[in-house]
Amino acid sequence: MTTQNFNGEPALAGLARQRRYQGHHALGTDIDLTLFGSDSDDYLDRARQLIDQYEDRLTVNRDHSEVVAINQAAGNHPVQVSAATYSLVKLAVKLSQQHFGFNALIGPLVQLWRIGFSNAKVPSDAEIQQRLALVDPNQVEFNDDDLSVFLKIAGMQLDLGGIAKGYIADRVQDYWDACGQRAGMVNLGGNLLMVGNSPLHADHQWRVGIQNPLTPRGNAIASVQIGPVSAVTSGIYERHLEFNGHSYHHILDAKTGYPRENDLESVTIFSKKSIDGEIETTRLFFAGKPVAGWAQDRPDIYGAIFVNKQRQLQIVGLPRTSVTLLDPSFTILDD
Repeated sequence: MTTQNFNGEPALAGLARQRRYQGHHALGTDIDLTLFGSDSDDYLDRARQLIDQYEDRLTVNRDHSEVVAINQAAGNHPVQVSAATYSLVKLAVKLSQQHFGFNALIGPLVQLWRIGFSNAKVPSDAEIQQRLALVDPNQVEFNDDDLSVFLKIAGMQLDLGGIAKGYIADRVQDYWDACGQRAGMVNLGGNLLMVGNSPLHADHQWRVGIQNPLTPRGNAIASVQIGPVSAVTSGIYERHLEFNGHSYHHILDAKTGYPRENDLESVTIFSKKSIDGEIETTRLFFAGKPVAGWAQDRPDIYGAIFVNKQRQLQIVGLPRTSVTLLDPSFTILDD
């Protein structure tokens, strides 16, 4: 996803000219942090430090982190962690027990496939079946008294890749809000958080681009006009493995051990909190289509846009007038 300034609209004076920006690489992606109307780069520096601190705690792609320590102790003993890590792990496991597609114990399968890494491979069915026994979210024990987590079976592995970015983006917004920052953007690569009202347009609304799943990042097929929002996308185009004429994407199904197969290229959730976007993109991607009653009685979930393999967009929840098609090779389905 990208932010957009379409139709030659002039940026507003004042806040838009007082733009502060930092690029960063963390969480396995390129990160963009932008503030408008801020009097100091300190708020960007601290946001970058927050991102790094949370990655240090939550990553599984390094030798040491709190989550790695939990995984290394699987089947042996509980591991005490920080309050933030404990709360996020407990939420992730609770969601996993609902079996809608999200599974925080997917680690053994992720490490088996390694899609997105240089040593990616297509494993044998026997290897997959062996790992499936290790992705049971009911085999996790929590101790609220000492904030410890215990994976009960040796070989189990937590992987918070499906929820951590949203959690971290929300913490950056919390920090900026606490410091009185009026408007900004957090782009964590697939997770976009628009803070406050947009200073870039006269209507004070943001323009969020829906990524073309068939081209490199930065090419939008549609624009969504919306107020302060988180926009999170799950798609099959970011990481994949090509083998014997078949493309395997990185969204693995904990029930089968293989990439989830359906007619979707991507689904984007628009919500108040980025962590909710993370959760709901997984729910709807695994459903493969709009879900009856989805987000009912949840005012913090604004809507979704599906992009299918027939180059069609389906809009759910958002006003049709808020979406502008930019690529004529795609079409918007009627309600």
